[in-house]
Amino acid sequence: MEPFLVHILGCGSALPTLHHFASSQIIEMRGKCFMVDCGEGTQISLRRSKVRFTKLQAIFISHLHGDHCFGLIGLISTFGMLGRTAPLQVYAPAALEPMLQAQLEMFCPGLGFEVEFHPLDTTLSQVVYEDKSLTVSTIPLDHRIPCCGFLFKEKPGRRHILRDMIDCYEIPISQIDNIKNGKDWTTPDGDVIENSRLTTPADPTRSYAYCSDTRYMPQLYRLVEGVNLLYHESTYTEECKERAKLYYHSTAQQAATVARDAHVGKLLLGHYSARYDDEEGLLKEARAIFPESYLSNEGMTVAVK
Repeated sequence: MEPFLVHILGCGSALPTLHHFASSQIIEMRGKCFMVDCGEGTQISLRRSKVRFTKLQAIFISHLHGDHCFGLIGLISTFGMLGRTAPLQVYAPAALEPMLQAQLEMFCPGLGFEVEFHPLDTTLSQVVYEDKSLTVSTIPLDHRIPCCGFLFKEKPGRRHILRDMIDCYEIPISQIDNIKNGKDWTTPDGDVIENSRLTTPADPTRSYAYCSDTRYMPQLYRLVEGVNLLYHESTYTEECKERAKLYYHSTAQQAATVARDAHVGKLLLGHYSARYDDEEGLLKEARAIFPESYLSNEGMTVAVK
């Protein structure tokens, strides 16, 4: 099974602190890398990680609050200085496009690659990116401005060949791909060998959901049902529940409730308020509802499995 990894580059909230950078992550899957949000400090965290700048194919921006996008133009500028030539795909709410274009004209004249912008409708749950190995879908969220999360979902792989059975029936190499794709084999004598005797099932598919800034949404669990790993903002503890509601954020208990109701494999907490010197209170609160809750932190890499 190929690695499916989430690299935490930043998990703080709007007010900068000495503990955390603003929101940013890298999702690494089958040799491809995707960034979700790009707050200040992203480049420093990215350099500290083991992810190469050149591997980044696309950037997904959840919404246009600065702690989720202030690092974008700086990162694009750095790509230019590093000699990038491959197009960079940027998926974000439509309002970012004219601002980003103005920044590119001001700060990045003569950029050696194309920045291809894809506007997002944050009110819909729909596939916005697809290749042969995965899809990325939007998850509508409830924040003060248009905002969405993202669901990274692996496509089913092919079945695994049983080499001894292939040799036993002297199946030509030219037919291996057909058998991996589920075809039976017919021998020269006309006997049909069922595919289940020649292969084992494909690896189970995996999925990761990133739920950025949002009020608690009782029905959100339906859009993230059964994901292997869920990142859900948990800005406050329950004692600040009214503050969370006022500013369209969630508590750790509310994040854990979504995880429990969605039957996810594991919950990552993040987007911590600067009021907390540490996040143990958030973790304790979440684990009381959903035991498989964990704190995210810069430099952490989590396997989706």
